[in-house]
Amino acid sequence: MSRSLRRGGSAAIVLAFAAVSLSACAAGPSSATLQVKPNTPATSIGSTLKLNGIVVVVDPSQTSGEAGPANVTVNISNTGAAPETLQSLTVAGTAATFQDATGAALPGGIVIPPLGAVAIGGQGQPTARLANATLTAGGYAPATFTFSSAGKVDVNAAVAPANGPYESYGPSSPSASASASASASASATASATAPTTPNGPTATASATGSAPASPSGSSSPSGSVSPSAH
Repeated sequence: MSRSLRRGGSAAIVLAFAAVSLSACAAGPSSATLQVKPNTPATSIGSTLKLNGIVVVVDPSQTSGEAGPANVTVNISNTGAAPETLQSLTVAGTAATFQDATGAALPGGIVIPPLGAVAIGGQGQPTARLANATLTAGGYAPATFTFSSAGKVDVNAAVAPANGPYESYGPSSPSASASASASASASATASATAPTTPNGPTATASATGSAPASPSGSSSPSGSVSPSAH
């Protein structure tokens, strides 16, 4: 075999080996695909706390730039050996209030267990609610997370309406709440004014409209006793 052919064959083998090596590397635990970031804001504090999918969800009926309620959804993971507590969270200058999965207040903050994670705003998870924040759907809002040990971190949170994947994360609609309250009030009023007698208003009308009985056991429409025939 000529020297040029041997060189060409060697080059082809080297290229093939390199391609296989790159494929194996891409499939391994250090794959570059594992470093791909989601298209929602994310940040980290030190080497133990990571915050992913930071989104502020507003009511779809809320006009952009108008003040209103909102919920914050974020996944916080703690790879450290000690628990961390999210003590406070502000979005666009508005402080969030924390509640557990049952709706009870969490004045001390939300605890992130060691080697664990908390999906704030998810089903069966604690919530972070903003009572009245001025936000623009489709834009971003400055947010500050403060933790007990790790300190605080600033990030721009995405603002999204409660539609599509965020439908179940949004705040209650003010119009829906008002409608439910009005309906409940009307039902209570109707129940309070309804008669409590077994036969209701029909029984009362029947009693007052009945003719008096005559001594002989019969009754006349006018209520008077008919004279006896001789």
